[in-house]
Amino acid sequence: MIYLIIYMKVDLLAFGVHPDDVELSCSGVLINEKFIGKKTGIIDLTQGELGTRGTLETRYNEAAAAAVILKVDVRENLKMADGFFKNDEIHQKQIINILRKYQPEIIICNAPEDRHPDHGRSASLVCDAAFLSGLLKVETVENGIKQKPWRPKYVFQYIQDRYLKPDFVVDISASFEQKMESVRAYKTQFYDPQSEDSNQTYISAPAFLDSIIARAAMFGKMIGVQYGEGFISKKMIGINNLDSLIQKNT
Repeated sequence: MIYLIIYMKVDLLAFGVHPDDVELSCSGVLINEKFIGKKTGIIDLTQGELGTRGTLETRYNEAAAAAVILKVDVRENLKMADGFFKNDEIHQKQIINILRKYQPEIIICNAPEDRHPDHGRSASLVCDAAFLSGLLKVETVENGIKQKPWRPKYVFQYIQDRYLKPDFVVDISASFEQKMESVRAYKTQFYDPQSEDSNQTYISAPAFLDSIIARAAMFGKMIGVQYGEGFISKKMIGINNLDSLIQKNT
């Protein structure tokens, strides 16, 4: 399956190493942004080809189905080597090309460290590329045309398997059911009582999806709402006034 690549400016671009990283970790925020008319996109670094369950075809089909549920404006797969991509010039320029093509104001990427070694490596790769993308003398070309420098205003990192203390939490109560629908689009990867795949993995057990729900409930409780997604930011977050705060339950 080939994704339709639309050349447009997006407001929020979410990066994940594997198809399903974004759905599991920050899709609630993507849905929230669509609610208010923003353009959103997902960039998968790899095809998840080392995954125990599923095939390349099913992974692409599941990612496409999830993209429809999330109503993202664009989804691309960079086809980096699952498990073996590096944070080097070649891969940084792949990310820079994407950033300059879609010019996102905000990007979200993998956790700074996690159970899966690809996640932390991806975070470093995307964060480094986000800075380099703003340098005039770092040259990249798209369709034979030299790209203009572009640096996102913010780079946030979502929280994955390991608990990391978030710098801020976003209320996703209104988008939670849609988020979980996008997660369940990955039928080969997560628990499905009708699956005939005998290969069981860490994420295919019923308890894994339960943990995703519990994590969202825990983050929500931190800010006095039903469900939340937590994020890490190296940059200080500012607000216009105190009315921007979510009131906690007392």
